[in-house]
Amino acid sequence: MAERYELFLGTNKQYYFRLVAPNNEIILQSEGYVSLQGAENGIASCKTHSPYDKYYRRLTNARNAPYFTLIASNGKVIGVSEAYSSSQAREKGIDAVKRYGPSAQVVRRAA
Repeated sequence: MAERYELFLGTNKQYYFRLVAPNNEIILQSEGYVSLQGAENGIASCKTHSPYDKYYRRLTNARNAPYFTLIASNGKVIGVSEAYSSSQAREKGIDAVKRYGPSAQVVRRAA
């Protein structure tokens, strides 16, 4: 299956999206949105900002594992990656979001 944004309603009644690569790996996940329109706007923002390196923040978690966030022009987080085993693996994740984010189709899914 091709790259896609999966849009779904969580068990907490909030809407989420995730960017999924062609190999079915989740490469970016959103935070919860109270409305479907909010989640759709998040996807649109992801499509707009994902090609540009300046919108990525390279971070490490409490266990010192690298991960990244994609932020919007206003500084708000659009999505968060998984924790990676190395900085090089994180860069590959960023490259995947840059490659697939702008053109991925939106698919509505059950949670």
